[in-house]
Amino acid sequence: MSVTADHRADSAAVQDEPSESKTFQTREVLTIVTGHFVHDIFTAFVPPLLPLIREKLAADYAAIGALAVFMQIPSLLQPFIGHAADRISLRYFIILAPAVTASVCSALGLADSYVLLALALFVVGLSSAVFHAPAPAMIGRISGNRVGRGMSFFMAGGELGRTVGPLMVIAAVSWFGVEGIWRVAVFGWLASIFLYWRLRGVSARPAQGRVLSLKRLLPAARRVYPPLLWIMAARVFMSISMTTYLPIFMQDVKGYEFQMAGLSLTLLEGAGVLGALTMGTASDWLGRKRILIVLFLVSPVLFLGFLNSSGWMLFAFLLPLGFTMLSPSAVLLAVVQDSFQHNRALANGLFLMANFVIRSPALWLLGFTADRFGLSTAFLISGLIAFVGVPAVLKLPERRREQSE
Repeated sequence: MSVTADHRADSAAVQDEPSESKTFQTREVLTIVTGHFVHDIFTAFVPPLLPLIREKLAADYAAIGALAVFMQIPSLLQPFIGHAADRISLRYFIILAPAVTASVCSALGLADSYVLLALALFVVGLSSAVFHAPAPAMIGRISGNRVGRGMSFFMAGGELGRTVGPLMVIAAVSWFGVEGIWRVAVFGWLASIFLYWRLRGVSARPAQGRVLSLKRLLPAARRVYPPLLWIMAARVFMSISMTTYLPIFMQDVKGYEFQMAGLSLTLLEGAGVLGALTMGTASDWLGRKRILIVLFLVSPVLFLGFLNSSGWMLFAFLLPLGFTMLSPSAVLLAVVQDSFQHNRALANGLFLMANFVIRSPALWLLGFTADRFGLSTAFLISGLIAFVGVPAVLKLPERRREQSE
């Protein structure tokens, strides 16, 4: 290769590096947020479909919870995906994920056996894993000194997708029947085309020489992950209750029909959009710990109020519960991005893998408890356990503002 050709190749490599400016790059952030929105529309098909799947397969609560575990298994790969994303650009994983997820989730109605459903949900989980490991890291790098704001936008996009998803699947089932909802997969493919148009020249990795070795990552990991694991373990049962079992709870315990049960999930997630959009940004100014303590104290109280209410009061509790229960994710992601500025994707992958390790047995355990003692009792225990996570917030490291590299 000639010297001129070498120079051009080097120039192209430099241009492919992401910007590390201190400004908030709104256009690029919103592009990734749009992909997150569409992707999570389709993953949100799963909880509203669970009552229909449970009836179709005559499955118990534990078996339904285990289905959700299959969707979470690929999260074990998150650190490896994140480690790769810190070194090579995985933008095509981000680009293709909405199309793959949409295709599989829209075909769930065609599955006629438990094994086929489990396999389909495993593929959905794999597609979700290759999107969610590098995407928040990209957001962190293009958010400048407003990482909390970037995580707010990113999580709000996901929450908005999970708000729209139940409405879309309810409408699709009404129009086409559960076997015919594959038709709506076209929206996922359109999203991937849009992402390719906007991101095809944007790298999904940090600038060369800025990635730290795993050995140098360990001291920060020892400070950050123990309290994060404590927080996740304490809150996982309440989270699963509302995001996975809520439609079943509304039907089996509160006596609502399929449409209202799905709408309850939309209301919960809709309130979560506002929470995710505001709390991450607020944590940039008020501090991560202060925001988390308030949210972690208030949400279990609202959860217990929801369990013991009926009629219009049920929905009066549901909205503030969605706001306070779902918004901490944006703040926790900001904590991770603050603490690992040179290995953002790997750190995010470890965070998501830890979430799987905690969430998967909890899904089955909550279902087992519901089978043994009733769904209402399982929900009540979940709300009480959530209070245990509050002291862990105090052990999180203080926010470290980005310095000029």
